[in-house]
Amino acid sequence: MKRLFTILFTFATWYASAQELPLKKEPVFQDGEVLSYKLRYGFITAAEATIKVQNSDLKFDNKPTYKLTVDAQTSGTFDVFYKIRDHYDSYIDKNELTPYFYQENIREASYKRQDKARFNQVGKKVVSNRGTFSTPTTQTFDLVSAYYFARSLDISKIKTGDKFKLNYFLGDEISALEVEYIGKETVQSKLGKIRCLKFSPSIKPGRIFKKDSRLYLWVTDDGNRVPVKAQVEILVGAVTMELKSASGLKYALAKD
Repeated sequence: MKRLFTILFTFATWYASAQELPLKKEPVFQDGEVLSYKLRYGFITAAEATIKVQNSDLKFDNKPTYKLTVDAQTSGTFDVFYKIRDHYDSYIDKNELTPYFYQENIREASYKRQDKARFNQVGKKVVSNRGTFSTPTTQTFDLVSAYYFARSLDISKIKTGDKFKLNYFLGDEISALEVEYIGKETVQSKLGKIRCLKFSPSIKPGRIFKKDSRLYLWVTDDGNRVPVKAQVEILVGAVTMELKSASGLKYALAKD
């Protein structure tokens, strides 16, 4: 369940492999933003997650930071059979939006794991409890910071069929994921009908996914660039992540 949750969460990150996409003049999010998601297996809500942005008192390299926090947990029947209580923190530069420090506290049934990582973007490396890892670019992210960095990218010139690649640190390795832009669609959500940009991140078939499975992501076509929905077919049924609530947004949602 955690691996599937992670995959549906990393949907939100993309940047060019050959060249870095420019950021907008300022972040599309702000202090006080809170987003809540639910993960459904068929018609059953299997898990929920809350994502927050806060101003931080901590400085890295004498630069101010945002603190990004994610809390994820199983719910309902899933919570009885396989309890998940995961917590993630990421401290990012307020201007560059790249991470300085990341920590996670994972509790999943009998499995527990804690990890911390320090990012050196200029030196192209990540130092964590589990070792030092070389990175391919000067923009490498943890799971949480990638989510917010991607939202603030300037994708005004993106065209249908364009593909991008993301690099992120997760667990014990630096991973890459290719993302294709599909086009525009309107999505029915808990918050009403919302105009969205649609993407398709690549996935590898295996124990969870079918050979021909595709993961789709819908992001608001407005100043916020908030992921509204992600969906993927698995070996038995389908899993969907949906935006449940949003507060503290910087801009109005692109509602139809």
